[in-house]
Amino acid sequence: MKVIISHPTSNQFNRALLQGLLEAGMLDEFHTAMATFPGSFLDKISAVGPFADLRRRSFESSLSSFTHTSPWKEVGRMAALKLGMESLIRHENGVFSVDAVYANQDRKVATRIKPETRKKIDAVYAYEDGAWFSFKEAQNRSLRCFYDLPIGYWRTARKLLNAEQERWPEWASTLTGLKDSEAKLKRKDEELAMADRIFVASSFTAKTLKDYPGNLAPVDIIPYGFPAPVENRKYDNLENRKRLKLLFVGGLSQRKGIADVFAAVEGLESYVSLTVLGNKATNECPALDKALAKHSWIPSLPHAEVLRLMQEHDVLLFPSLFEGFGMVITEAMSQGTPVITTDRTAGPDLITHNENGWLIKAGSTGALRQAIEEIITKPEQITAVGKAAIETARLRPWAVYGRELAQAIKNS
Repeated sequence: MKVIISHPTSNQFNRALLQGLLEAGMLDEFHTAMATFPGSFLDKISAVGPFADLRRRSFESSLSSFTHTSPWKEVGRMAALKLGMESLIRHENGVFSVDAVYANQDRKVATRIKPETRKKIDAVYAYEDGAWFSFKEAQNRSLRCFYDLPIGYWRTARKLLNAEQERWPEWASTLTGLKDSEAKLKRKDEELAMADRIFVASSFTAKTLKDYPGNLAPVDIIPYGFPAPVENRKYDNLENRKRLKLLFVGGLSQRKGIADVFAAVEGLESYVSLTVLGNKATNECPALDKALAKHSWIPSLPHAEVLRLMQEHDVLLFPSLFEGFGMVITEAMSQGTPVITTDRTAGPDLITHNENGWLIKAGSTGALRQAIEEIITKPEQITAVGKAAIETARLRPWAVYGRELAQAIKNS
């Protein structure tokens, strides 16, 4: 089987799949907005400060001959971000919005699979919001359509997050994911309907698809991989330390449960310190600003420094209300930092409660606080649970995810 795959911005799980397809001899073409390769012009200028973001678009040399780029929309988006030209990147309608970048890429892929230009491919693999045009053309050619849903289904999201607006009205402005137009939501449903196979990274994401109003193709659950596990993680004498060091990493939105984090540690300041790493979802949330002023806040860090920060903390708090996976879970575990997370993340697929992490019910500030208090009373468990988290990470590197997904595509 030969596959043409598209992802406008790419990321770790897309890269892992590319390597899996390449090793299996199944990769025909890879389409993305921008790509740099070792020794290329873009790679060289990425060492210059203003162009450092290009490092996020770097790929192995082995993918160079398979890669096709459509950079101009993405260049415009990056420039508009730097210059603060918000009208150009406005959600859905901006000429350089993320939606525009994805639609442009999708149209480009569709032209590559027309009968007069392509003869040998068997399937198209695309991601949510970037599959509509290519899947339409693939159906015209009787090619198989493989769909990747990185986050849960939108109807479930609306149901669960609308409940959060009622539970935390003062945090409602952070729930920016509820702004999609009816036209965009309709396209999401049509992409799903065209898929011959749907791939997700967590049981929770698969469960959300039960809210789809119709029949869908089979769904495969293949969890993402872990970063390379840290060697020789040092654990302080926690029993004699005055305060536990807690960390939250993620967008500062109530979708991630940030209000629950602040509420759960309220009154525990003598026993814990809290560091929050993440960008604000909005500048129009006074409750968020007030809470951040009480704790250590870091808006952003390079990825390598995020991992180091995780090593410096005792526990990661990630009480997300709606998550396709939650890669901060695997990142923290790989660094030996155990995680408290919910049943609406990949936690249940990766964590055995009280062994290599802790699972709580989503949307329960009380459950999060209880988990923190139990660790305060028995801090020695952090060492055992953290070491077990490292071993979990060691068993599932990213290459395993790539190989499993490539094999699932081949067998479907």
